[in-house]
Amino acid sequence: MERPLVVGVDGPDSSLEAVDWAVDESARHGLAVRLVHGSRWERCERRLPALGADRPSGVIMAESIAASRAEHARLRNPELKVSGEAWLEDAATSPWGGALGGRMLKSGEALRRPAMTDDARSRPMVHALLADGTTVSIRAVTPRDHEQLQRLYEEMSPENLRLRFFAASRRSAAMAADRACAPPRPGYRALLAETQGRVIGLAEYEAGEDRASAEISIAVAEGLHHRGVGTLLVEHLVSAARAEGISTFTADALSENHEVLRLFADLGLRTARHFEGPEVRCTVELAEDEAYLSTVETRGRAADVASLIPLLRPDAIAVVGVGRRPGSVGRALLHHLHAGGFTRRLFAVNPKVTSVLGVPCHPSVSALPKIPDLVVLAVPAAALPATAEECGRAGVRALVVVSAGLGKDQAQALLTACRTYGMRLVGPNCLGISNTDPELSLDATFAAAHPSPGTAGVAVQSGGVGIALLDGLSRLGIGVSSFVSLGDKYDVSGNDMLQWWESDGRTELALLHLESFGNPRAFSRTARRVTRRMPVLTVDAGRTDAGRRAAASHTAAAATRTMTRQALFTQAGITATRSVGELLETAALVHSQPLPVGSRVAIVTNAGGAGVLAADACAEAGLDLPPLTPETMDALLAVLPDGAAVGNPLDATAAVTEEQLRECVDRIRRHPGIDAVLLALVPTAVAEATGDDLIRALTDAPGPQARPVVAVRLEQDLPVRLLPATNGGTIPSYAEPGAAARALAHAARRSAWLSRPAGTIPTLVRVDTVRAHAVAETYLTAHADGGWLDPSTCAELLACYGIPQLPWAWAETEDDAAIAAKRLRGADGRVVLKAHWPGLLHKSEQRAVHLDLQGDAQVRAAFRDFETRFAGLMTGVVVQPLAARGTELFAGVVQDQVFGPLVLFGLGGTATEVLADHAARLAPLTDHDVHDLITAPRCAPLLFGTHGGRPVDLEGLEQLLLRLSRMASDLPQLVEADFNPVLATPGEVTVLDARVRLLPRRAQDPYLRRLR
Repeated sequence: MERPLVVGVDGPDSSLEAVDWAVDESARHGLAVRLVHGSRWERCERRLPALGADRPSGVIMAESIAASRAEHARLRNPELKVSGEAWLEDAATSPWGGALGGRMLKSGEALRRPAMTDDARSRPMVHALLADGTTVSIRAVTPRDHEQLQRLYEEMSPENLRLRFFAASRRSAAMAADRACAPPRPGYRALLAETQGRVIGLAEYEAGEDRASAEISIAVAEGLHHRGVGTLLVEHLVSAARAEGISTFTADALSENHEVLRLFADLGLRTARHFEGPEVRCTVELAEDEAYLSTVETRGRAADVASLIPLLRPDAIAVVGVGRRPGSVGRALLHHLHAGGFTRRLFAVNPKVTSVLGVPCHPSVSALPKIPDLVVLAVPAAALPATAEECGRAGVRALVVVSAGLGKDQAQALLTACRTYGMRLVGPNCLGISNTDPELSLDATFAAAHPSPGTAGVAVQSGGVGIALLDGLSRLGIGVSSFVSLGDKYDVSGNDMLQWWESDGRTELALLHLESFGNPRAFSRTARRVTRRMPVLTVDAGRTDAGRRAAASHTAAAATRTMTRQALFTQAGITATRSVGELLETAALVHSQPLPVGSRVAIVTNAGGAGVLAADACAEAGLDLPPLTPETMDALLAVLPDGAAVGNPLDATAAVTEEQLRECVDRIRRHPGIDAVLLALVPTAVAEATGDDLIRALTDAPGPQARPVVAVRLEQDLPVRLLPATNGGTIPSYAEPGAAARALAHAARRSAWLSRPAGTIPTLVRVDTVRAHAVAETYLTAHADGGWLDPSTCAELLACYGIPQLPWAWAETEDDAAIAAKRLRGADGRVVLKAHWPGLLHKSEQRAVHLDLQGDAQVRAAFRDFETRFAGLMTGVVVQPLAARGTELFAGVVQDQVFGPLVLFGLGGTATEVLADHAARLAPLTDHDVHDLITAPRCAPLLFGTHGGRPVDLEGLEQLLLRLSRMASDLPQLVEADFNPVLATPGEVTVLDARVRLLPRRAQDPYLRRLR
């Protein structure tokens, strides 16, 4: 147990029950207990040794603990309520930081630890990757680390000691360890990096008096420089410092300490140097920007790829759990590896036999003649923890676990072993992995057949989906570069695989099937980068909800799982399909054809009915069928048989010959108003009699083509094929028009996404983030469980972000309402009264709104009506002028704890949920995201002016959405915001009614480098 806060209890209620409760509560929350005096001291003292009680670092005396258990249960929070009278002794050495100075506390007064010191040692340990792909744990320093920290410095060379402390004194080691392990103090934080229980690095900062700047220092174990230990620690310190409001780091170094100076220069943050003789003072600005995120991303990508080399390019593999029974999974895995021609060392582990399938067997992993990089585990769930531990101790670098059915403790033990020994983990409950590189030929799966070598990278959570994709890609001739069945995804994820494919030099197409996301915001950043280099396709699994969220606000009801995932995919440029079949159909097109520059499609057919089906399919997929120009139509009529109907669709009739069709398609391909050609064919007796093969009109086209061409053959037995072309390429052929149209639509959307420059987050004026945090913290201090803000606090929070609101006044009496109405009435003299009480959300449903009130008598009558109907509930009314006529819209945000803030926009008013005309994007919004939000809903034409009407204030609407996004991004405590209605007119955009809910949540840094 760490150095405790020793609590003393005394008073008239010094019963056994009180003492027992105090001891149990304190032990549960990491505190020791001491009874200063009282009739039951002996019992308390007997229990203290078992709790690891330490010398008092402070004594609190409180009266009647048993009578105030509710208050003392708050020990788990930064605040401790005291009843009776209490004082703190030894304040200078206590973790309360001497803030009390011996002052007496009265009943109900609070002892508050500074937030930084309370949190410094409570943050959970995380694991992250160093530059060489090895795993380290990052955690706060505790007193137990003193010996190791002192050894860290003592083992440094005299030169490194001199560079660290500006002198080579050995006393510096003990002093530095004392400093890091001292009791928590305001403004100080120390983090260490350790691997397998050995401390290999320390980074610490101490804030100055202004709390905006902190001095930082770094130490790395001897012989472990240039592996990114210091950089990783500093990144974590930067994240922690930002959360505490620190904006600048400073550091003093000798000018010859090139490694430290290079570390600061390469961080990606704005750094300044000031030289004073042999020393240099570095100042690092901690403001997060795109340059810093990109730099951290680059470091993370390199470390991630390095960590996956033992998994996907191992020099030796062992399979554990290889049985003699032909039907065992372990034996099937070994067979695939052996029969697939794995080019490196292969071992089996089975203590009962000497060989299986011609592969030598050994009794254990530790008995292998060579330590394998990768071990595939096919053992019972109960044996997994011990087997993983053995692998880690032996030096194995990666595990693939196909075993399923792990209990909670077994799962935790497996992951702990992997983290402790730095092993990357695929699975459990997975199909295995494959890398078809001929230099490796690794197939550690138990699929029915070996995957064909090719250019598609595949990562799936479902083994069944994986088998379907492997089979489909092999059948199409696309093949696979590498395949990973993620299974339960304890460690290796889709994000890891995207980064591997980005750098492996073989992958040209990425296919994903993900049922869950560990860090969607980090995944989105990776996908945005990767999808500019190759198509990234996914099956949008888990689209449906068993009904909408059981939530009160319009925003929460609209923010379905489907909408959230679609926002992620759209913003990241990922092509999201609805089924495995659609995924393969789209992969066939983007693999074989150039992307269309737009959505304009020309349909050519030899049967009018097939053309109609294709036209319907294109329209349903959102594609356009533009008319052909008169010149083009004349040219086509000159080459087509009599009776041809030249339009779009173009019916060439059953009499068309192969040569005529080739000429027709070629002319349409060259048409500047067409982006893609769809050829819909049916077999005819005419073509059979003449020996014409109409599909050759596509496959025999000479040279590379600038526009995509797809075929639809209604008699085709398979949903999609890739037909070989004479120019060395392939042509996708579909069995039904809908599949071809959907694939073309996906390709057109990808082309549009690629042609669009990356969006930027606009800079906003009139934003007071400091004040907004203060408003949120003040509310949560008064409402520990959070809740919906009252109108006054809600308006104050919106004002911090310059969000325009209709003027309003609060009234608790009839007279106050009448006075406010007289002051606020609009040009026509009319006002609105809205009843309010905590928890009221849908005022219209409760009939808690009176509109069009004119004159003192109507206002008073409306107030009395509320008083009568809502007696015992209503706390007051909001008085507003009657708003002008305009378009009623809806804007809101919901804070998803996995995906982050989701901003929604659409048609507002009382029917917003019924019509469900909404669009959504994940915050922070870029300028492109805001444009998409405004144009995506079906009601968008109303905003741009219809039937001669004027457009609404579009710039004001953009500003409203950007400010809502900024508010949600700044405040993790903001879990819901509901602006309904938002009134949009040609002159302005105004929020007429706003509801905001806060909960006590801590900010999470989604871009901090750490493993799942």
